[in-house]
Amino acid sequence: MKAAFNLLVVGAEITAEHAPLLERLKTLGYDGVEVPVFTGDVKRYAELGALLRDIGLAAATAGTVPVEANPISADPSVRARATEHHKWLVDCTHAMGGEIIAGPVHSPVGHFTGLGPSANELSWCVEAMRSLAEYAAPAGVLISAEAVNRFECYVMSTMAAASAIHRRVDHPNYGYMFDTFHANIEEKHPVETYEVYHREINHYHISESDRGVPGTGHVPFPAHFDALRRCGYDGWLTVEAFGRSVPELAGATRVWRDLFEDRDQLFADSIALIQREWQAAGERVAVESVVA
Repeated sequence: MKAAFNLLVVGAEITAEHAPLLERLKTLGYDGVEVPVFTGDVKRYAELGALLRDIGLAAATAGTVPVEANPISADPSVRARATEHHKWLVDCTHAMGGEIIAGPVHSPVGHFTGLGPSANELSWCVEAMRSLAEYAAPAGVLISAEAVNRFECYVMSTMAAASAIHRRVDHPNYGYMFDTFHANIEEKHPVETYEVYHREINHYHISESDRGVPGTGHVPFPAHFDALRRCGYDGWLTVEAFGRSVPELAGATRVWRDLFEDRDQLFADSIALIQREWQAAGERVAVESVVA
């Protein structure tokens, strides 16, 4: 298991200026960071990757797609731009030494047609995800598409929808993410839903019901950690908490107020939750197996 933090709460561009913060995360006990890759070139991410390796942090990418490069657009030229954007994401991630691209790479956040996904849009999504997975495989970069709640996207909002696309993509380098915030909205029984689909899930976001400090809302983290342990999950556990540091993202995700008082306390409380619940869940599941 890798305990990590999504750096969107810090900003949209992570550079050498953030070295003290990155070192602080390492000191607190984090194994890695999920870096927003929204702008910039391969050289910038190669330099950031070298810094992360010096500090001792593994890297993953938090990826999105802009409206002008929408993979499910009816316009072939827009879909072509989406292909180039996906390749750029892979190239930057590989240069950074990143292990996985995670996020709503299937469609733009906050962009709607007023209808649910059409058959054509689903087919375009499948084509785009397969092409992305194929391009990323030689670089050793996994793809984890994020099922985002219905208020932020419409092509993939539930684990069932993500699984249906996964089966059609049918590529070993492609999986999808479980996010406790989105599941809290979309799934009737989030913990059980994770257990149903866990073999296809290759990334995991720990996010509170208000996207603030994990453990301060009503997401049942002990039950979620029990499910992770029962299912043998051994990938990234990445905390995602949102603030207002990226105005465009705050607008798309409707974050209009501060969700935590102190960022360093957010970092400390989050890793404490991961370490505490991971160990406690391991002990509970071990007892369950003995009793069984």
